[in-house]
Amino acid sequence: MTATLNRLARRLPVSALYIIGALPPFILLYMGATGGLGVEPIEALEHELGGLGLKALIVTLAITPLRRFVGLNMIRFRRAFGLLTFYYICCHLLVWLFLDVQIAGQIWADILKRPYITIGMAAWALMVPLAVTSNNHSIRFLGPRWRQLHRLTYGVAILGAIHFVMLRKGFQLEPLIYLTVILALVALRMVPKRKPLAV
Repeated sequence: MTATLNRLARRLPVSALYIIGALPPFILLYMGATGGLGVEPIEALEHELGGLGLKALIVTLAITPLRRFVGLNMIRFRRAFGLLTFYYICCHLLVWLFLDVQIAGQIWADILKRPYITIGMAAWALMVPLAVTSNNHSIRFLGPRWRQLHRLTYGVAILGAIHFVMLRKGFQLEPLIYLTVILALVALRMVPKRKPLAV
């Protein structure tokens, strides 16, 4: 099964993932404009885009453990999923800025006074250097520092999950599941590699 999936992954062009991944925000925007997102379309649009960002981030975090522990090699898609995560979260942020709040003074007040927004903005700010350096030139230019920089992904994931938990007030299972999955994936990334046995 793993070998079959690896063969399929090698045949699928990365560009196809970018094209397919770019579509959901436009589909959701159309649904919101035509009544497909319920009576609170802006709020629903924000939540759906944020959820897409978290899902894409979970996939990004899962790629290395899947290769290491299962043998499923999706490494060639990791950059695409990372950039799609940033794209979805930027769309999530833009909806909040321009369709929800709209008033500049209120935006800063919310960032400073509402902890879940503060945490969300911190996660987005950490994503910016990751997105900017997600290219071959940056990898060559930064050298070993590139890997160190991209460890910020773990912090982004944890902050994003906490943002979701705080956003859903009261005890709700869904955000706690996201937080648990993200913490588990981060923990798996920290497991040291086994050294090969000496012959």
